[in-house]
Amino acid sequence: MMKKKILIIPDPILRKKSDRVTSIDKSIKQLMNDMLQIMYDAPGIGLAAIQIGIPKRVVVMDLSKNEEKKNPMFFVNPEITWKSDAKSSYEEGCLSIPNQFAKIERSEKCNVKYLDYDGNEKKIEASGLLSTCIQHEIDHLNGILFIDYLSKLKKDNIIKKVSKNQKEIERVVV
Repeated sequence: MMKKKILIIPDPILRKKSDRVTSIDKSIKQLMNDMLQIMYDAPGIGLAAIQIGIPKRVVVMDLSKNEEKKNPMFFVNPEITWKSDAKSSYEEGCLSIPNQFAKIERSEKCNVKYLDYDGNEKKIEASGLLSTCIQHEIDHLNGILFIDYLSKLKKDNIIKKVSKNQKEIERVVV
């Protein structure tokens, strides 16, 4: 497995728009496998390749609960083709914004087309947590973070807290 760490705000790479994947070859499959392991180890329920510094339109997710059997999902070049007008709110967090959460309103349902792990074209209608999660991860592919939906004050406070926590973690006392 590649040695990759999850990037933390304010890393500018997180703001880059990811590139389309032209073919699902061995290296892309290895990337998806590695991302899945990184996500499980974090632990999280979704991870976009850009979060580990790779600007490719690749997302992995697993919404199963701890005691349930793992149910990994792989999305290559995901595109939202429709969003409902009806909204729902979830308390969102992000592996790139550790220990920070905020209630974010998104479309309750969305349709997504993508390529699966084997390169097959797929379409799903997502609702509930799946809809929220896929919208969150596709935002990552476009350089958008969940904090961008907050007021400037709330967003700035979260960035300040994360930066302060990172400095404390990096400091070593001998």
